[in-house]
Amino acid sequence: MAATPVWSVDPRTGKQREQVALEATTGEVDQVVRAAHAARASLADRRVRAALLRTAADLLDEAGPHVIEAADAETALGPGRLTGELARTTAQFRAFADVIDEGSFLDIRIDHPDAGAVPPRPDLRRYKLPLGVVAVYAASNFPLAFSVPGGDTASALAAGCPVVVKAHPDHPATSELCAAVLHRAAEQA
Repeated sequence: MAATPVWSVDPRTGKQREQVALEATTGEVDQVVRAAHAARASLADRRVRAALLRTAADLLDEAGPHVIEAADAETALGPGRLTGELARTTAQFRAFADVIDEGSFLDIRIDHPDAGAVPPRPDLRRYKLPLGVVAVYAASNFPLAFSVPGGDTASALAAGCPVVVKAHPDHPATSELCAAVLHRAAEQA
């Protein structure tokens, strides 16, 4: 079966702008999820995760004019709205990095053993661990804040979970651009 092309469409005219990608096959999605699962160890260090999120925010800000131009061309939401949405998105990345540094999200509990308690209490320790690969499904009406670089992606990465994003078909070029920025951030961090 031939791969289905993914086109960027101008919402103002309904005309195709450019072919952005090919729709992933079931096998390709499986490969991506397995690769994300294999990448879990690279997110184990909290300092690396915080650096990743801050680097992603910085690179998204740097790419801002291109990101906003691509998002406007595919959504017609306008530069003003998209500039605010990008600022919200990068602020979320930085806020999650600050939470990682602070550490209380781990909710660490240590209950020391007490042989005199009835029944005796063993040494119990608890803290939060990442669960694994997170799937993020991008929204049509927020091409940045609830998409490839959105708060769902930021929170999953902050928790130490690799992310696989199902980009929304209404803004594929924006999604590809943002994914490339996040990939660069991962390489740098």
